[in-house]
Amino acid sequence: MSVYTQLTNDQFATFCQSFGVSFVRAIPITQGIKNSNWFIQTTDDVDGAYSYVLTLFEERPPADIEKMAVILNQLDGKLPVAAPLSVIESNSVQTDDDDKRYVIHYEDKAITLVPCLAGSHPEQTTQAMCHDIGAALAMLHETLQALQPAEQYGVPLYPWADVRDREMQFMPGDEAKLMSDIWRSYTELPLTTLPNGLCHLDMFADNTLWNLQKGEEHLTGLLDFTEVSVEHYVMDIAITINDFCTTWGMAEQGESVNFDRSKMAAFLQGYESKRALGLDEKRALPVMLAKAAVIFWLLRLNVIHYNRTEGRTGDNIMVKNPDLMKRLAAYHWAHVEKSQNTVFVLSGTTSDNQIIGVFSSITQAEQAREKLSNSSEFAIKEYTLDQLS
Repeated sequence: MSVYTQLTNDQFATFCQSFGVSFVRAIPITQGIKNSNWFIQTTDDVDGAYSYVLTLFEERPPADIEKMAVILNQLDGKLPVAAPLSVIESNSVQTDDDDKRYVIHYEDKAITLVPCLAGSHPEQTTQAMCHDIGAALAMLHETLQALQPAEQYGVPLYPWADVRDREMQFMPGDEAKLMSDIWRSYTELPLTTLPNGLCHLDMFADNTLWNLQKGEEHLTGLLDFTEVSVEHYVMDIAITINDFCTTWGMAEQGESVNFDRSKMAAFLQGYESKRALGLDEKRALPVMLAKAAVIFWLLRLNVIHYNRTEGRTGDNIMVKNPDLMKRLAAYHWAHVEKSQNTVFVLSGTTSDNQIIGVFSSITQAEQAREKLSNSSEFAIKEYTLDQLS
């Protein structure tokens, strides 16, 4: 992640000593956009290896990070997470888990030290990886239900409506309309009936680690739990789908945005292998996909705003292109608008052309086809309502 705060080697050594770790070297981590992070090499590491990650949280207050530590300990053993090390108390008195501290303070900011997890960030995802991250997200949702009341552990949701109102003043008319239309459609969903609980809300591929041996890819790490909040599960699903099921082209490729619906079907199949989605959740998903893209469109605009107002500059500051999320939002919104006048028919490809089902969204039709043992023998056709075929 980006490095905003500069620390000296003496400071790193002092911080690491607080967690019982002997410091040798800190290596900046420049991916990401929110916090300052370094790999920590210790006296036990050889050949330039490193055992820990030290994070200085630039925005979240220390109390929020203490909550995050509890969440990670709840998940530890069920999912591949890096639970923060506890602070070594100077009085050497053994403390219960409930009394342990996992955060030290530096200029009113929180610092944690966590073990490095094995694996790499994937440059591309496969259908199998989308299936596995879907199952992992469902397991996360189910496991964190044990922490009650959930609001006590989650941080407040960011006031994105305020960012929307600020940024829409400077947008071209078509962009402002897109954002406004998606937001309105989201508010018209049956939000009170949608299941909610503690959600990750930032499960992008670069917040996961994998053993990427071809043909045997498996998940080895889930990262960055700073945004865990009480939210609708289907929003967390939409956020994760948007990154894992999209191929983001590089600058030299025109920064293309290519969404893969077969990957989304695999993700949903994996998710439902651990937690079944309700009918309201399935119906809400297309709009949630668009709204999730809007949120990250606003997030990237917000980062640019704060970098400008705070005078943040330098090679270690990375800014992600907000236009990519705008294009993804437009893609999803086009499908929402189209689905309002369209049905999707799942039928056989043989001569009898047997109709298996009629669905209100392509997502539900694809999910139904994936459940068929001979799915390749069935096709999905879309029909516009109130027109002759």
